[in-house]
Amino acid sequence: MSVVFSVRSMPGSERLEHWQEEVFRTFVPLRITLPKGEPFSGTISTDRLGPLQATTVDCDRGRVDRTPRLIARASADYVYVGLQRSGHAHVDQDARSAELRPGDVALYDTTRPYTLRFPQRFRTQVLLVPRSLLPQTEGELQRVTATSLPRDDGLGQVVLPFLRSVADRAPDITPTAAERLAANAVDLVGTLLAEHLGRDPQDTVGGSLALLLRVKAFIDRHLADPDLTLAHIAREHRISVRYLHKLFESESTTAARWIQRRRLDECRSELSRRSPVTPTVAAVARRWGFTNAAHFSRAFRAAYGTSPSAWRAGAQG
Repeated sequence: MSVVFSVRSMPGSERLEHWQEEVFRTFVPLRITLPKGEPFSGTISTDRLGPLQATTVDCDRGRVDRTPRLIARASADYVYVGLQRSGHAHVDQDARSAELRPGDVALYDTTRPYTLRFPQRFRTQVLLVPRSLLPQTEGELQRVTATSLPRDDGLGQVVLPFLRSVADRAPDITPTAAERLAANAVDLVGTLLAEHLGRDPQDTVGGSLALLLRVKAFIDRHLADPDLTLAHIAREHRISVRYLHKLFESESTTAARWIQRRRLDECRSELSRRSPVTPTVAAVARRWGFTNAAHFSRAFRAAYGTSPSAWRAGAQG
């Protein structure tokens, strides 16, 4: 079921405040600039697809900036796959700029500054892909951001209609089907990027990668379960614990460390949010599977260099 937020012809500061709050919740902290003295209306519709998020934005013209200050305030490790459906857009990142017309697709990365400019009313669909699910290295991704990816060659004619169809039908897809479609979508995006980079897709996409994606998606669904164990994960995927460890060797980590880091990421994200009701740090930790408050505090400090309470104070100050 979609989560839908709309604003209609709201006055200046009020419309910007409401719209910006919803954009923050849906994506990452961003600076939004709307034309002065113009009426504004817009709708954001969001659905979950396993580890992915599919969001459709339909609104009047404006500008969005992901600045270094906002990145420092609340980091997030996503690659956004932007599918332009109507209107024009300009994407700037990594010293490149791409103009997107209806039917075009481009990537941008939340870990580095970017700018989106929309000179007219537009409709765009964005697939939020956790960076960890893509096989490309950081350096490879920096070579393809803010670039209109080919849509008229053989591979583009297969991949892009599939991604658009998944985004269009996201509200009606069951959770079980969503997991499978998400794995397929990530595989296809990885394949498209590999070809664009001049690499053999077989170097990056294969059976073990698909299994690793499914394992990661399963872990994300069960992060809040304090009883999530490696044996349980292996059993659910009909593999041995030893093979589970082998899958994570390509990530330069272990499955256990991956689980802890994902839990910490979710805790950090929740502690960064402004909310009318502020849960305690201990409650946030419990919500994401940490049963020992002292252990959580030590792990958080080791990962981010500060305590959970200090992180919350800095993010919301």
